[in-house]
Amino acid sequence: MSKRITVTDTILRDAHQSLLATRMRTEDMLPICEKLDKVGYWSLEVWGGATFDACVRFLKEDPWERLRKLKAALPNTRLQMLLRGQNLLGYRHYSDDVVRAFVAKAAVNGIDVFRIFDAMNDVRNLRVSIEAVKAAGKHAQGTICYTTSPVHTIEAFVKQAQQMAEMGVDSIAIKDMAGLLTPYATGELVKALKDNLPHLDVVIHSHDTAGVASMCQLKAIENGADRIDTAISSMAWGTSHPGTESMVAALRGTPYDTGLDLELIQEIGLYFYAVRKKYHQFESEFTGVDTRVQVNQVPGGMISNLANQLKEQGALHRMDEVLAEIPRVRADLGYPPLVTPTSQIVGTQAFFNVLAGERYKTITNEVKLYLQGRYGKAPGEVNEQLRKQAIGNEEVIDVRPADLLKPELAKLRGEIGALAKSEEDVLTYAMFPDIGRKFLEEREAGTLKPEELLPIPSGNGVQAAGGEGVPTEFVIDVHGETYRVDITGVGIKGEGKRHFYLSIDGMPEEVVFEPLNEFVAGTGSKRKQASAPGEVSTTMPGNIVDVLVKEGDQVKAGQAVLITEAMKMEAEVQAPIGGTVKAVHVAKGDRVNPGEVLIEIE
Repeated sequence: MSKRITVTDTILRDAHQSLLATRMRTEDMLPICEKLDKVGYWSLEVWGGATFDACVRFLKEDPWERLRKLKAALPNTRLQMLLRGQNLLGYRHYSDDVVRAFVAKAAVNGIDVFRIFDAMNDVRNLRVSIEAVKAAGKHAQGTICYTTSPVHTIEAFVKQAQQMAEMGVDSIAIKDMAGLLTPYATGELVKALKDNLPHLDVVIHSHDTAGVASMCQLKAIENGADRIDTAISSMAWGTSHPGTESMVAALRGTPYDTGLDLELIQEIGLYFYAVRKKYHQFESEFTGVDTRVQVNQVPGGMISNLANQLKEQGALHRMDEVLAEIPRVRADLGYPPLVTPTSQIVGTQAFFNVLAGERYKTITNEVKLYLQGRYGKAPGEVNEQLRKQAIGNEEVIDVRPADLLKPELAKLRGEIGALAKSEEDVLTYAMFPDIGRKFLEEREAGTLKPEELLPIPSGNGVQAAGGEGVPTEFVIDVHGETYRVDITGVGIKGEGKRHFYLSIDGMPEEVVFEPLNEFVAGTGSKRKQASAPGEVSTTMPGNIVDVLVKEGDQVKAGQAVLITEAMKMEAEVQAPIGGTVKAVHVAKGDRVNPGEVLIEIE
């Protein structure tokens, strides 16, 4: 049977999210858009997922402006986004009026295809998004988050697809975010979907973490799939997707020929080969083939971000422990698929468990909300002992979580006020209140500054301790004066002090960094280390989101006194003893480190 296979390319979204912690900037996308627009893709995935967060948090770009620029640069190609159902692009459920407003604005600004998923595969959380997409006259793609567990079966996935079809979706996507599909399982699932829903296109989206995604795509095609997701080869494979050129070449001259211009795609590949080098500092160390994913189920987009975050926390060496703990936490939570936000919820809790040396010593607020049913119905049975530990006797809801939310768009408009110059700005604030407000304030003040990219090393970097390292060069502007700085690090980490040698405009300088417990470089922290029973500290680096007590307050043992944020998840810090708050050493927004005294209780 002859059947042309269509292609969605992820190069402008999921590819760099999976490999480069979502750091690609719009300035590196626009120059190649003219060629991308000529390829003949069914669609280009350009927005959604973590790109909105990364634009505002790190790149200091307006994500709405990125979308408008891409739409103008790609007039002949459908633009596609990944939408988290009732979570939109944030990490909580939003009221229905916010969901409808966000979808409407995304459509107006350039999105043609909305791939809509729910992290729990709870179809109740998809209904409003699907309705909003159809109201905007756009393509609604219902999504199955593929995972494996005792409760995830082909019959369950087909039932989910049928429920989404009843809601009016235009196509069905199998979203294999972690690379869990195997070739024959793929063929069986696709055949079952096509047999039961022959009128809907089926799309296969699989990360190549386990090294079998291209085989899965071929089996999907042979069993009736209509479309595949690929990535330009210079940002393909590993935790990304099968290479576009490879799949186009594999299907060329067959009944499934894509009809795409292979030579043109090869030219585009060379462009992104150069672009990728620019972002070398965000390259994950876990981007190669790793069949352990079949056990830990960590998705491609999460593993590069997790590795980057662990590196920032100084705990990258504990990655294997975290990967081993993730399946245990997932089982405790009733086997949710690991995709945003559940991947962050499970992954961060696993990291807390590992770092504290005790499971669930600290339970994140998101895990508590999950166990209350605030994200939807868990696919399987949750650990009731953990639920009682987390939420006590609080009620567990069984309705669609958004049914409990009052309309909030007007309230959000009032909160952000004149900083919002458009409805899009209000929605940016809605997604990320703290960083959204900061972004809008900096834009208003003209002080938006993206994180700096390190120069591409010309050598092998710093050599072994005590050797002569190759310096890294920076050009730094301070109050209008420009300085050229070369940095070489020597000395052994285990020693009491670390020596770095700086050459500033050719003049050598030695800088000595004190140990962490005396002074933390870059934080200005000189807090003492906790030792007494009433000294409140945290087990991992993070930021203070809220201080819940003040000096003189009476507190009980176990009472929440602080809320911290680490790895995008919030957690309560509790009083170790009951008594009177003697001193508070932190304020909202402060950066804190493990073991520091944050509050004193006597």
